[in-house]
Amino acid sequence: MNKKVYFAGSIRGGRVDAELYGEIISYIKQTDRVLTEHVGDLGLSVLEQTRGRDCLIYTQDTAWLRESDVVIAECTCPSLGVGYELAYAESCGKECHILYNKTACEMSAMLNGDRYFHLHPYETKAEIFRMLDEILH
Repeated sequence: MNKKVYFAGSIRGGRVDAELYGEIISYIKQTDRVLTEHVGDLGLSVLEQTRGRDCLIYTQDTAWLRESDVVIAECTCPSLGVGYELAYAESCGKECHILYNKTACEMSAMLNGDRYFHLHPYETKAEIFRMLDEILH
């Protein structure tokens, strides 16, 4: 099935995992549509892409969230925006999956304690791809 996937990852909170985001997005795109491909763009300059455009970003991202079939968030690098996107997706009744490297971070109690979210701790990229196969197929 060709699902519309909203992929969330840190932008202003830090781009340390941008390369991983790109790999995840490329993997998802083999079978499904990613509405937020820009999140994995290594050339994304936070200041150039966002300065003065916050209202437009909010409007576009919330529209994509409403349009999506599933939300997949990589949450190893904490991000206020990703947290907001997850709460917004929950309020819209969207299926939400949270991936995080359990050796690199402790998941937020607000996400970990909310039984709505499906949490997927991982240690290797191979585990991520197996999880994505389970989530999307």
